[in-house]
Amino acid sequence: MDFERRSGVFLHLTSLPGPHGIGDLGEGAREFLSFLETAEQTYWQFCPLGPTSSAHGNSPYQSFSAFAGNPLLVSLDRLVDDGWLIDDDLEPVPDFNPHDVDYERVAKYKRKKLRTAHERFRKTATEDDHDDLDAFVDDEPWVEGYALFRALKRKHDGQAWIDWPEPIRTREADALDAARNELASEIEFHTLVQYWFDSQWQAFKQDAEEANIKLVGDVPIYVGLDSADVWTSPKAFQLDDQNRPTAVAGVPPNAGDAGQKWGNPLYDWGHLAETDYDWWGRRLDRLFGQVDVTRLDHFQGFLEYWAIPADADSAAAGEWRDGPGADFFETIGERLGELPFIAEDLGFPDAELQALMNRFGFPGMRVPQYANWCQGGNEHQPMHYPKNAVGYTSTHDTNTIVGYYNGMDDRQRDCLHYNLSADGSEINWSMIEAVWRSDAVLAFTTMQDLLGLDDHARFNTPGTAEGNWTWRVTSDGLDEGIATKLGTMTAIELR
Repeated sequence: MDFERRSGVFLHLTSLPGPHGIGDLGEGAREFLSFLETAEQTYWQFCPLGPTSSAHGNSPYQSFSAFAGNPLLVSLDRLVDDGWLIDDDLEPVPDFNPHDVDYERVAKYKRKKLRTAHERFRKTATEDDHDDLDAFVDDEPWVEGYALFRALKRKHDGQAWIDWPEPIRTREADALDAARNELASEIEFHTLVQYWFDSQWQAFKQDAEEANIKLVGDVPIYVGLDSADVWTSPKAFQLDDQNRPTAVAGVPPNAGDAGQKWGNPLYDWGHLAETDYDWWGRRLDRLFGQVDVTRLDHFQGFLEYWAIPADADSAAAGEWRDGPGADFFETIGERLGELPFIAEDLGFPDAELQALMNRFGFPGMRVPQYANWCQGGNEHQPMHYPKNAVGYTSTHDTNTIVGYYNGMDDRQRDCLHYNLSADGSEINWSMIEAVWRSDAVLAFTTMQDLLGLDDHARFNTPGTAEGNWTWRVTSDGLDEGIATKLGTMTAIELR
């Protein structure tokens, strides 16, 4: 896909303003669309949309499903509009902090309200309502396996599926049929929540199209072990005859670093190739029904991946194995047509990887926080970004620009000042302007950087388990003056 030179803002859905403790698909999403319109922006980028788990710190990159939507993103106000809740059902609304998500309190509140809505559906749904739900299931066949998975997790007190009894863990037909009968109501609940998510998402996507805003999604290359994806499609992964991983993902040791053992199950790329990568095709079909463009996280894994024996104690026990490479993208391209991908290539300045990206025209990523400001020609300095790149002031995994700047040593800070012709007084705007002025085909900043916030507003710190994914913007933060300033800069630098 050939991108036109444009810009956008990164803000995850959970960070939107709203009355129920977390951003959702209600009025806060429309407020941000209006902000982007005023700011003359083309793109809105966010993290993966799947249901998250407290066991993984509510990271959107460790989801129960690569296909399902996060129930916490369902707008309760929109369910009131649709008649599945009434205003009194929402009371009392806890005194939620508008600046941070308290996932435990939010989940307790919203899940109770979703079950109330399910009960009203069971009592009042018309034949047309049931027909619409059935049509959704027909159109989205993944939802049956996902809903059964979630129902079984509840039955087994939240246990990971690899610890379920063998007939269910290994998906014996009789055991699955018995579970469907026993858990029919719970299965209906999870199916209905996904139907509501899908309905609200499509309404939101239509509003985005009318505002001329394109949506940018995110695809973690790996899925969580404790997910409906692995349980329902075991042949797509490197599992043994008991459906347990034989090898898991990670990164190797490097220059004194011990490496990382992530624990995600690895794909059986040989089996997937024999099926024309059908599991991936279905995953991407689903995603591109929701977004216009997507980032491919850890793009290196499509070329080669670090495979660690599942029982190994450290990442050092792993080995490099070949990924599917060009064959994957050629096959997926035959299915999808256009491939509107951004490749997350950070940390892998490899000629073979660059050749794969160039072959399909995928732009890579550049982030000024990774720059050596005193090194001439450094690839992360905005003045050196190539055209086939996406420039970011910050990402969900980095500090904010102000937080980064405050933590720099004096020499790097002086070199930054020299390179940007800046004095640091409004370093966030100096960096936004530098990225906007670069040759990168796409330019992104974050809402935190637009607001000039320091490290207290950092969204995620990799390698830490607590305090992440919680930051929220308020309605007051979606300031018209900031939007106008960004719009003016965009008109000067990008158009």
